[in-house]
Amino acid sequence: MLELVNLGKSYGGRQVLSGLSHRFEAGEFVAIMGESGVGKSTLLNIIAGLDAPDSGQVLVDGQPMSALDDDAATRLRRSRMGFIFQAFHVLPHLTLLQNVALPLLLNGEPPARASSMLAAVGLGGRDNDFPRQLSGGELQRVAIARALVHRPALLLADEPTGNLDPETADGILQLLRAETRASGAGAIMVTHSHAAAAMADRILVLTRSGLKETTS
Repeated sequence: MLELVNLGKSYGGRQVLSGLSHRFEAGEFVAIMGESGVGKSTLLNIIAGLDAPDSGQVLVDGQPMSALDDDAATRLRRSRMGFIFQAFHVLPHLTLLQNVALPLLLNGEPPARASSMLAAVGLGGRDNDFPRQLSGGELQRVAIARALVHRPALLLADEPTGNLDPETADGILQLLRAETRASGAGAIMVTHSHAAAAMADRILVLTRSGLKETTS
């Protein structure tokens, strides 16, 4: 489903990723851990095609992301990927329902599932609220609902429980597992939380020498 081949990336002369290769299978839930600054978020951005590697390739279903023009890459992200990033990127001028429905509308699908996804993340009955009325943890849950609403084939999650209390975080992780299993989707979750990582099928640690599998 997803293959990384000899990825390299540097910023300002500092090498962040070097010769990184790994294969992710369809349907598996993978957690990536590692020290701050080692390149975990950079790796997610490269996988998503939001950033370009200096060297190497990202293959999605055998197709190099670098072979896609901007429009094709946008269509691929919009239809096949879901994103949960630390900055949330919730649109302030849209209601919660409109924010969550956006991937469906962009893909030409009916928006009916948006309301049920808001309820699934604990925000039922708040469809017409605006982001300014929410806490940081609630905004994170809106971003999670939006990432899942169109049943993406690949979910990319950067610290998806970082702003949540332990009980809410556990419920959200259960939802991520249930949604990805139901659709046969793959998921890659960057996290510092060992409790969150324990929900994954595999745990990888990103180091300067690449991705290493671990059991804890």
